[in-house]
Amino acid sequence: MDADTDTLTRPVEQEDDGGHDRFAHYIKKEKIVESAVTGKSVRALCGKKWVPSRDPQKYPICPICKEIYEGLSEGPKDGDHAE
Repeated sequence: MDADTDTLTRPVEQEDDGGHDRFAHYIKKEKIVESAVTGKSVRALCGKKWVPSRDPQKYPICPICKEIYEGLSEGPKDGDHAE
């Protein structure tokens, strides 16, 4: 007797120590503090997920994070007024 079954698959999120690629990543400041207190992982703008443990000043900025960050809206420019 054969039974037809469907398998639901989903991508597996993989965390690492944040140092394998040797880049500093952009994340929200409050998430850094939360991670330091709880030990939970954070997600960078580029999508990388890890628990921060190294000094980001020692590494170059992730080019993907930098590109995304620079593309974010900076709010009103000089002379512009929010309505």
